[in-house]
Amino acid sequence: MKEVYPTFIAKEGDSYLVYVPDFDIYTEGESFADAVEMARDAIGLKGISLEDDNIPLPESSTYEAAIAKAKEDTEIFDYTTGTLTMVDIDFAAYRRKMDVKMVRRNVTIPNWLDYEARKASLNVSKVLQEALMARLGVSGK
Repeated sequence: MKEVYPTFIAKEGDSYLVYVPDFDIYTEGESFADAVEMARDAIGLKGISLEDDNIPLPESSTYEAAIAKAKEDTEIFDYTTGTLTMVDIDFAAYRRKMDVKMVRRNVTIPNWLDYEARKASLNVSKVLQEALMARLGVSGK
């Protein structure tokens, strides 16, 4: 699922501070481009964490709503003095990129098929991964 979220990026000293109101997350970067990447990464991590907990992803706010949220908390730093931009994220692609932990699944195949796979020196796990990706129409990238 692709989405875009309003994001504030403000230069402070040598850093670029980032605030994403819809997720209430903060990060920073060494340059404006790095700040955008850090925002995308923070949104992606928070998004897959919410999905794993069966919590719906927040809807993208309008610029006006994002500014209002940012104005609510200006005691430490006023992010509205920076640039308000939209940061895109493809949550499915982000999950494929970041969530690469292998999990063990117990599968059952007929003995004759296991024999043929061993005889052909096939990695059954790899074949299963390829078949699942083809069936689901997704890639591992």
